[in-house]
Amino acid sequence: MNQLERDRQHELAEFLRSRRARVSPEQVGLPRGTRRRTPGLRREEVAALAGVSPEWYTWLEQERDINVSVQLLESLVRVLQLDPDEREHLFLLALRQPPPVTATLAPAISPALQQFLNQLGTSPACIVDPRLNIVARNAAHVAVFGPYNPNSERERNLIWRLFTSEELRQRNEGWEDLARAYLAQFRAGYGRFINDPWRTEQIEQLSNTSPEFRELWARHDVLNVSDGRKKMHHPLVGELSFDFVWLQTVDSSDLRLLIHTPLSSSDTAEKIERLLAFESEPNP
Repeated sequence: MNQLERDRQHELAEFLRSRRARVSPEQVGLPRGTRRRTPGLRREEVAALAGVSPEWYTWLEQERDINVSVQLLESLVRVLQLDPDEREHLFLLALRQPPPVTATLAPAISPALQQFLNQLGTSPACIVDPRLNIVARNAAHVAVFGPYNPNSERERNLIWRLFTSEELRQRNEGWEDLARAYLAQFRAGYGRFINDPWRTEQIEQLSNTSPEFRELWARHDVLNVSDGRKKMHHPLVGELSFDFVWLQTVDSSDLRLLIHTPLSSSDTAEKIERLLAFESEPNP
């Protein structure tokens, strides 16, 4: 075993010991007793609560070179009451890879991030979660791509809208290339969220609803698209041309920005200004 492996196993053992000492018996429903000399849980208590043998857990804290599974690590996460950051740290130390994601919670959008969107002016922009659901957007995005029911996850989902809306198909020039790129990006994150029941249901329903989705999904294309070009037709102002770029937010790896910048060689920015002015006019 090389020194790097020894350092990794030492760090894992120290991390487990520190988190075991942090959990009191009362927190896991055990009596404290009168003969407890050290703070926190004993090794055999952690093992029993996690459903593993005392020897296996002891070897883990003794820096032995033993195999661990995702299921066993998840049991330790539960018993040691690790938060998401600590859970990821445990998996990186034990398996040299991030933990699988079993569910996606609605991420919080900070006021600063929403203000950034609002200040983009004539550049339609939105923030999406790992499911490619839109969770925030600016006025230009509403003006160009239209309103939707914020309580409907399907209406907010880029993949669902792209493959089920005939209007979007007609409005987007080069719809096939756009659909292929977006779906390949959705698939790029599929492995990380493969245990998410929502994705299984979404894929099944889209396969039953859209022949195009079914065909493209079967290709297993994987691609993290960072930028591209898009042309579309708006019913009020005509053709709009954009460069688009995907950006990762710094404060949350589960949020990405999708920004459409009007091409400088087109009159797209002026058209969006007209749309925004129209939207801001009071109703008669």
